[in-house]
Amino acid sequence: MGGKLSDSQGLILLEAARKVLEHRLDDGALPVNPVDTVFTEHAATFVTLQLFGQLRGCIGNLEPVGSLWQGVCDNAISAALHDHRFSPLTQEELEKVHIEVSVLSSPKQLEYKELHELPDKLRPGIDGVILRDGNRGGATFLPQVWQQLPRPEQFLGHLCLKAHLPERTWQQKKLDVQTYQVQSFEEGKV
Repeated sequence: MGGKLSDSQGLILLEAARKVLEHRLDDGALPVNPVDTVFTEHAATFVTLQLFGQLRGCIGNLEPVGSLWQGVCDNAISAALHDHRFSPLTQEELEKVHIEVSVLSSPKQLEYKELHELPDKLRPGIDGVILRDGNRGGATFLPQVWQQLPRPEQFLGHLCLKAHLPERTWQQKKLDVQTYQVQSFEEGKV
C-alpha cells in the first residue's frame, strides 16, 4: 500500500468491519465500498475482536490477498466466525465487541548472527514479528501484543509456543524471523 491512512479512512474501515458483521449476524446492510481509491489498493490486514478487554478473535493476512476493503471485510468475518480458538461470535456479543483494524507494512527479514542478539534487534511496541522454523508453519504477533508481553525474551518464547515449538527454541537454533509494522485503528480511539 502506498502511504498512511488518515483517521477518517481508518474510521471508515472500522465501520465496514462492524457493518459486515452486523450483516452476517443480524441481516444488517452490507458496507458499500467508498469511492476513495485507497480502499482498492492491495494491503495485508488483521481484524482483532475483544470482549471485555479479552481477545475474542483475531484473523488476518501477512501478505496482501486483495484490496484493503475486501481484506478488512473478509478478516472481520473470519475473526468473528472462524477463529478456531473461539466459538462463533453471537449476536449478543456483537453489541459489546470492540473492533480493531491493523494495516500491515511488508514484512522484512531480520538479520542476526548470534542467537543472543535476537531480542536486542526487536523494537517492543513497534515491530510485529513473524517466526518460522524452516518449512514448518510459522506464527506471528502483531505489535499490539507487546502490551501483554513487554520483554523481548518473553515475547519470543510465547511466539515459539504459538508456532507449536518449544518455548526456548529461539535460544537453541536460528529461526527465520521477519518484522513488520502496523497502522491500527480502534473503535472509540479514532
